[in-house]
Amino acid sequence: MSRRSIFISPLVASVAAACARATLPGPSGPAPNLAEYVTTPPEIVLRMLELAGVTKDDVVYDLGSGDGRIPILAAKRYGAHGVGVEIDEKLIALSRRNAEGERVAHLVDFRHQDALTVDLSGATVVTLYLGVEANQRLRPALRSQLRRGARVVSQTFDMGDWLPDRIERVASQRGEEHIDTAFPANVCLVATVLPNGFAHRKALTEQRRIGRAGWFN
Repeated sequence: MSRRSIFISPLVASVAAACARATLPGPSGPAPNLAEYVTTPPEIVLRMLELAGVTKDDVVYDLGSGDGRIPILAAKRYGAHGVGVEIDEKLIALSRRNAEGERVAHLVDFRHQDALTVDLSGATVVTLYLGVEANQRLRPALRSQLRRGARVVSQTFDMGDWLPDRIERVASQRGEEHIDTAFPANVCLVATVLPNGFAHRKALTEQRRIGRAGWFN
């Protein structure tokens, strides 16, 4: 399954996450993953971090962090602290090896945890590559836990009625076209990668509906 495009909203982020995995809690433990493990091209990961305006002062949380590429790039390129949250233990181990290989292990932390249960109060940037249902379930936590000025970036999947305030087309080296959409908010900006074609039309429609959003008052 190929998912391409970026959606930015009043929280901003990776953006999408380079790879996304999340679970929904069930009666006897975590339910199956909400998102398959799908990597995001490096150039799209970089653009998502740029949209989030990441600096060395940020703490970037990637929910469904896969191989750890978003926290690792945030640390390597910007000197930011990164936190990857991933339900797959093998991917956590891979992420830690990757961080060691890039010599940023001192700046990143990978946690084996359900993305829907993580405490987000320490994040200044959150990146997502999950699904519509997961994003909807995350909204209350994003709204209540993120501090003023935090940003959220969600790749491919939107945040419901959280509206974008800009759209940007990004072509990957694979020849795929991505769309970056920015959302307004008095505290956060969320970026989501939207699907080709339909997503672009939807994003353009939402852009025209822009207004001030006071989500995090």
